[in-house]
Amino acid sequence: MSNIRSIIVGTGSYLPKRIVENKDFLSHRFFEKDGQPILRDNAEIISKFQDITEIEERRYAEDDQLASDLGYLAAKDALESSGIDPESLDYIIAAHNFGDITAGDTHVQIMPSLAAKIKHKLGIQNADCVAYDLPFGCPGWVQGIIQADYFIKSGDAKRILVVGCETLSRVNDPHDRDSMIFADGAGATILEGKSETEAGILAHKTQSHAFKEAHYLYCGPSSNPDYGKNELFIKMEGRKIYEYAISHVPLVIKEAIDRAGLDISDIRKILVHQANGKMDEAIAKRLFKLYDRNDMPEGTIPMTIAKLGNSSVATVPTMLDLILKNNMETHELNPGDVVVFASVGAGMNINAVVYRF
Repeated sequence: MSNIRSIIVGTGSYLPKRIVENKDFLSHRFFEKDGQPILRDNAEIISKFQDITEIEERRYAEDDQLASDLGYLAAKDALESSGIDPESLDYIIAAHNFGDITAGDTHVQIMPSLAAKIKHKLGIQNADCVAYDLPFGCPGWVQGIIQADYFIKSGDAKRILVVGCETLSRVNDPHDRDSMIFADGAGATILEGKSETEAGILAHKTQSHAFKEAHYLYCGPSSNPDYGKNELFIKMEGRKIYEYAISHVPLVIKEAIDRAGLDISDIRKILVHQANGKMDEAIAKRLFKLYDRNDMPEGTIPMTIAKLGNSSVATVPTMLDLILKNNMETHELNPGDVVVFASVGAGMNINAVVYRF
């Protein structure tokens, strides 16, 4: 077995400047999935939404920005803040769900790949830097980290850039209250192979549940029957996703921790995908109960969802970058700290990575 460890040597993120508050949805017309109008007052709908998700506001990209633009800006931040030469990258892996989508148009653009566009924008000439995309639902960035670990440990690569970028605002159905959860953003992480170190990726675990769960997240027409059927938007079975996540995600995280030969008491922080505030809290509590513990230490689960919403593949790498650059109050990571990166999303897919700084 290789003694090489995959070490995080650079992080970056990009938060769009446009802030959309919950009150901005007061004028929307909301419909049930069967096309029937929701008769409750919008203020009540939004208040309940905030209570459940903890989202107060989210970020949307500017009209002239594409997902690959956000990914490029996050990658540029990671490279510049770490001082790493872009030409030294062996791979660029770009995780996303919907490719580049022009404002006002839900048609996706995935050719050329977003990774190729990011490489182009970075001005990298090295043809041995392989750029490819990874569509894996919200767990895409975490899965990109796992794939990077395989490449590095095999000796195929020494340095890999993994980007998570998304503009979910372009596929939000304005008549679906669930769409208020989604946001835009990008995060980037650079991994490098190093030997003779205790730091780096210690273990990981991935599962795909598609027998009954494949269509819990899907693309479908607007909830508004007058909107037309040609445009497709992101849709979800919210209750089913919640029940699925709290049942399965803690088990996957525990298996990853067990594979690393550690206990929950060894974990400093759990950076879980920012999907839904209440759901993430329930996942963490169930994880600790698997270890017969009811006393989760304060600050174990950093949260960005209240201000940044659910930006899918970007949530975990963005949160990691904010913590490492001291931009999240009360949260820090020091040498020797062990963290878990975990996510759940379309597929349905779940993954977890155990990492020591």
